Amino acid sequence: MTEPLLRVQGLQKRFGGVHATDDVNLNVIPSETHAIIGPNGAGKTTLISQLSGQILPDAGKILFDNRDITRLPAYQRAHVGIARSFQITSLFMDMTVQDNVALAVQAHQGHSFRLWRPARSDDHLRAPALEPLKTVGLHERADWTVSELSHGERRQLEMAMALAVAPKLMLLDEPMAGMGHEESMQMVDTLKSLGDQTILLIEHDMDAVFALADRISVLVYGRIVATGTPEEIRSNDEVRRAYLGEAA
Repeated sequence: MTEPLLRVQGLQKRFGGVHATDDVNLNVIPSETHAIIGPNGAGKTTLISQLSGQILPDAGKILFDNRDITRLPAYQRAHVGIARSFQITSLFMDMTVQDNVALAVQAHQGHSFRLWRPARSDDHLRAPALEPLKTVGLHERADWTVSELSHGERRQLEMAMALAVAPKLMLLDEPMAGMGHEESMQMVDTLKSLGDQTILLIEHDMDAVFALADRISVLVYGRIVATGTPEEIRSNDEVRRAYLGEAA
């Protein structure tokens, strides 16, 4: 069996009397898209916030690439290869699409823009910024200002910024939120095009989840009640009762 890239062991987080994560155990293997689904209030965002370092757990372990990162702050998790899409940075609305991705490249390279060398002419930043834009289908809008983009295109830009840091693992928290059907399907196609990229996905759009996921874990009241292939999850009676309903 392939060694997991991410291993979560007995993760617990309480807010008062609420068990936001309650003894969560989870493995994500390299190159898979692993989706976390569950009803509102199940603890999905709390879980992904603990994985990315925004929230520290009360108990349990998070192992990434055979390293214990349970207590690492968010910025150090980014350095070891974890990117949380859509929360990495705010978009600069009055800058161009390529400028925004160049900022992510600059952060990943670990240096700052030199005042005497305009960033727009720095090929060490500009050229790498075009590659993720091509991946998400925004390279033809590289010179547009972000304010000119649609909501879906801004989400694609945030995806490009996440890819620009060459992550080993992408944590995607509802990437289709606020999108119409056509934009959602375009995002699905973009995620499918990423090939061997390892992804942990939280998403309410079940069409997107079942189109993308290699495996799915179901979180209910802070506990994972089932993990399996999309077909196994569809046919799981407990999952149907807890979340998917008769539409499954």
